[in-house]
Formats: sequence, structure tokens, C-alpha cells
Amino acid sequence: MLGAKTALKAIQPMLERGLTALDNAVSGYVQPRRARGKLILQPYVGWGTPQAVELTGRVLLPRMVAPPKRGDPRWRNFRNILRRLLSREVSGVRVTGRLGNAVASAVSDADGYFTLTFTPPEGNPPFADGWHEAGLSIEGRDGTTRARVQVVADARFGIISDLDDTVIQSDVTSLPRMLATSLTGNARTRLPFPGVGALYRALTRDGEARNPIFYVSSSPWNFFDLLWQFLDYRRIPLGPIFLRNWGFDLLGGHGGYKHGVIERIFTRFPGLSFVLVGDSGEKDPEIYAEVVRRWPGRVLAVYIRDVTEATRDEGVMNLREEVRKAGVDLVLAADSLNAASHAMAMGLITPGELRSVLTSVARAYET
Repeated sequence: MLGAKTALKAIQPMLERGLTALDNAVSGYVQPRRARGKLILQPYVGWGTPQAVELTGRVLLPRMVAPPKRGDPRWRNFRNILRRLLSREVSGVRVTGRLGNAVASAVSDADGYFTLTFTPPEGNPPFADGWHEAGLSIEGRDGTTRARVQVVADARFGIISDLDDTVIQSDVTSLPRMLATSLTGNARTRLPFPGVGALYRALTRDGEARNPIFYVSSSPWNFFDLLWQFLDYRRIPLGPIFLRNWGFDLLGGHGGYKHGVIERIFTRFPGLSFVLVGDSGEKDPEIYAEVVRRWPGRVLAVYIRDVTEATRDEGVMNLREEVRKAGVDLVLAADSLNAASHAMAMGLITPGELRSVLTSVARAYET
């Protein structure tokens, strides 16, 4: 077995080079033909500071995905999931964006992705704190696509949250249940964990001087619209969503990817501390413990939703002792109420907001 693994590891770079060469050959034939047809822009959520904003998106051929309804049959949801996964990207397309008086442009890469970086023009004021709207267009084509952008200038702290089995019930600890849930549900039928919306609204202080929230998931970018619709429909605070590319990147290590995104967020906002929220189903406790070690003084608390058996809990408890030595509490919470109680004790939310979480959790269990 070890010999086979060693051999596979040795030939992996060769396989990747061969697949890359094949992909480039196919793209060289297909992409110019795709670029001549009807195109759509799929912008994600821009994020940044008053001095610089980054907005990523993708150029795709149109796809037919009907708006989700609670009564949609499973086969229709599954068909829509397949249409998302089988997206047809278009490379070599120049995209231009405007954010206020700032203009940026970029050319889509081999997977259809583009990244625009906006900076205020000389003599113009910095971007204001809060939500903005950017307009995107394809060079030589009519029409404008709108994208949401979040600028963070003034906040008490930020929140970084996982999505699967932290916010949205996904059953990641059971592959058959996870596949059934993920492949046959939609944004209206997928369920949040009890109280998570109330907890996140309390942490972000929705409607006031808002604390920003960032979502980091290992799901592919193809599911962006589904996740965004889910958050919006369930009244869970919106924020930039970081997902993964479908391909070699998706097959890579979950921990390295997630830690890299968190590093980017911490670096972009050097004066901001964060609350980290995840679950025990994958590697969130280990990833967050490493963040605490590498960024002393930047983590206010770590909340881990308990979705696993007792044997896993023991390992999380050991990590709790590690991060406690750095002055950070790791709370292994069975539900949102436990995390909210700790957040109130730290002064992150108010007693009234704690009562809102309690009411939300109680109502969910009654139904």
C-alpha cells in the first residue's frame, strides 16, 4: 500500500501537467467560440478598506436555473445543482467595473475568473464605510451587471464563519446524508441551525454601526448564488463569501485553503479583532487554534458548534486548553444559545440580544 501511495505521489505532478496541457488544448479550441456567444457576468461580493476594494467574479455562458421555491421537487433541485456544477466558463473577456469614481478592468482567466481592484482616484475621498454597489460590463457589449461591495472602516470587531454545519445544516459528518441534503435541496428548503440568524444579527449589530461578517466555505464557487439566496431568505447577515475553485484547488487540503483566506482577512484589516465561528465536523477547531497561535491578540473568542460524537469532543477540549493559554476562550456549543451567553458575558452582545437568541432557539425547537 505504501509503495502504491509513493508511486502515485511521484507521478502526480506529471498527471497534473498532462491534464493541464489537455485542458489548455481544449480551451484553445472552445473558448474563442464561446466568447462569440451570449455571455453573463457572475459577480461575487466585493470587500476591502476605504483605500482599496477587491471584487471577484466570473464570465460564463448563460444557464437556466429557476428561482427556488419551498415546494420544488427534489429532482428539480438536483437538476439545478447539476447546472451549477456544469457551468461553462469563458476566458479572455475584458470586464470593466465602476465603483463610485473608481474604474478598474481585468481579463477573465482560463476558468472564467476575473478580479477587479478599485482605488479612489487621486483627489477623491476614500470609499465610505458600509455597503456600496459597483457596475460591471463586458467590453464591446451592452448592459450593466450590479455587484455588492462591503467597505470596512469603522467596526468594533469582525466575524469569520464557516457555512456548512455551522450556519446551514449539511450533515458533513455523514457522506450519504450530506449528499442527499446538498444535492436535492435549494435555498428555500435548506435549514439553518436554530438561533443562528439571531446570534449573527446580534454580533453584527444589524442596522447599527455594523460589524462585518465574512463567510469561508469549502463549497465550489458554483454554489455562490444558492448560498447567498439562503442567507438572504433566512435573514442571516450578509457578507463576503469565500469559496473554492472547482478543480485541482477543490481537491486540495481544506485546512490550508481556509487558513489562507483567514490570513488574507486579518492582513487586510490589521486593526480589527475577530470572533471565529465553526463546527466540529471538519478541521475548524484545529484551524482556529492555529490562527490564535499565529495572530496573538487578534481573536476575541472561538465558537465551535458540536456536531460530532464524544470522541471528537475530547480532541476539541484539548485544543480549548491550548487556546486558553493564549487568553482566548474556545466554546464548544451544542446550540447558538451557549455561544450567545458567552458573547454577552464578554460584552460582544447585549442582554436584550441574548433574549432574542433564546426566543429564536425556543421557537425553532417548538416547531
